[in-house]
Amino acid sequence: MPKSSLFPNQSFLFVPGNRPERFEKALASGADAVIIDLEDAVPPDAKDDARNAVASWVSPDRPVLVRVNASDTPWFAQDARLGHLRGIAGMVLPKTGSADDVITLIAGSRARIPVYPMIETGKALWNALEIAKAPFVKQLLFGTLDFIADIGMSGHGEELAAFRSQLALVSRVAGLEPPIDGVSPDIGDAGQLIKETLAGKRLGFGGKMCIHPKQVSIVNQCYRPSDAELEWAHTVLEAVGNASGTVITVDGKMVDRPVVLRAERMVALARTRRHAG
Repeated sequence: MPKSSLFPNQSFLFVPGNRPERFEKALASGADAVIIDLEDAVPPDAKDDARNAVASWVSPDRPVLVRVNASDTPWFAQDARLGHLRGIAGMVLPKTGSADDVITLIAGSRARIPVYPMIETGKALWNALEIAKAPFVKQLLFGTLDFIADIGMSGHGEELAAFRSQLALVSRVAGLEPPIDGVSPDIGDAGQLIKETLAGKRLGFGGKMCIHPKQVSIVNQCYRPSDAELEWAHTVLEAVGNASGTVITVDGKMVDRPVVLRAERMVALARTRRHAG
């Protein structure tokens, strides 16, 4: 974790940095990536203890991402230094407003480490392409709850569709993996989680953040290729295998290299999910 580009991370599980007894449980949840949170989940008087807990626990055998505090906070500089520790697979940067914030994090970490900027404000979305092209940026995360508050919106369903589409487009233009969607705060509402996850998937997102382990399996299932998608992928790959230099078509549509890669990725991802779950 993070996995290769063939098997992208799709479920990102937050765990509070001041609850080290939950770290191992988070790793065992089935999440593709675990984010130890030093920001929102940790009160100000526990920030230092949480950072120390991460530093003493992390190791190459249990790689995790760490969400540091924002660059304008008194804890940022010390949080950033965690980046040089072996076992820190990447750093999640909240309240990212520009590429300069990413550069500041990398400079403070003194490490060449993947960065996952969180797009949580109107300013961040406006500067999203600049942020996406900053050094060491791996993937964009959409902090929907903060974004809604910043914009002054009254809903978090279809109201966010245009902004999600924009982030998906920015990620594609910048050559990044598809962005990761924000959390669903109602832990007990599986139906709403499914609805939100599938909506993000339709708009080009590659995964979703989770705030409870029981959300992980639902997100993984939603992002697993459907039976219809797998049937299409196998049909494409069978047609490619039977081709003899002629133009390949499936259901009347030409099959070119990007289509083949998509089919291969679906089949491989479904196989991986099946073995993992």
